[in-house]
Amino acid sequence: MSEGSYVEASFDRDTTYIQDRITTAGSGEHDRPVQPGRYRLVVARACLWANRSIIVRRLVGLEPVLSMGMCGPTHDADSWTFDLDPGAVDPVLGIPRLKDAYEARFPGYPRGITVPALVDVPSGRVVTNDFPRMTLDLSTEWGRFHRKGAPDLYPVALRAEIGEVDGWVYSEVNNGVYRCGFAGTQQAYDEAFERLFAALDRPSERLSTLRYLVGETITEADVRLFTTLARFDAVYHGHFKCNRSLLAQLPVLWAYARDLFQTPGFGDTTDFVQIKQHNYLVHGHINPTGVGPRSPDLSGWAQPHGREELGGRPFGEGTPPGPPPPGERVPTAHNPHVGADGLVHV
Repeated sequence: MSEGSYVEASFDRDTTYIQDRITTAGSGEHDRPVQPGRYRLVVARACLWANRSIIVRRLVGLEPVLSMGMCGPTHDADSWTFDLDPGAVDPVLGIPRLKDAYEARFPGYPRGITVPALVDVPSGRVVTNDFPRMTLDLSTEWGRFHRKGAPDLYPVALRAEIGEVDGWVYSEVNNGVYRCGFAGTQQAYDEAFERLFAALDRPSERLSTLRYLVGETITEADVRLFTTLARFDAVYHGHFKCNRSLLAQLPVLWAYARDLFQTPGFGDTTDFVQIKQHNYLVHGHINPTGVGPRSPDLSGWAQPHGREELGGRPFGEGTPPGPPPPGERVPTAHNPHVGADGLVHV
């Protein structure tokens, strides 16, 4: 995803997305039907918003029917690029820049070129970049193609509560770190800083007695909180000046984050090197030298978390996903807890 803009020195994210969907019936005016092999999910591991879709796709086992294109960790002012692929061209879409898929459908597309994006392979045109809706649809509309034992990340009985939790997680935590990092004045930063750390008290209190944010199993709400927590000490604490405390100094959230990190689908999709490369190289207005830190120490992610005492079952009646496909594995050099099989080992 690209960033927002400054309004009166405060960060204001552009939340206007292409709201078309890929649904079971494809019956909406601009909706497309779910079809195996027709679409490509374009992501960047560096991006917390895209990381959500990577996690959900892996948890429910859509790899055989929904291919994934991987952009590099950096981009210019114009577009995300496929510089990790041979010849810097996506091997399925045949394009060097994600912008090409946007322009194929909307010539002169006026907004940011964002990930994640779902692209229609036959036409080469973007379908949607509506990341909040996208993961919900992967959990529901694509259900016929979920793996056996896939968890229900969006249970009908819990959707209202998940929606309420997702609302404040997005506004106060996911977006809260950006309000700090992109603040244009001291006053805007001070206000954003106080707001963020006041907000972090809320999940800390909730998770002191619950293993997961909603219900007894992992849901969409946990996916949405995790991607910010995974980046907190590596990027947000220093780069975004969210430095009242490290995540590792917040006992409940740190244990919760480790619990998820050690669960298949979460830590094994986390690329710490790309996360740091993206933030410290792309955000030149914050870090004009492009110099990134060598820290933090990542060994703590493998420490026991003790959250089992709170009960709950990560996948409910389901099972964890198996190893990720070889071409989608995070290199051990980018996450020391990922083994040769692509899974986190503790």
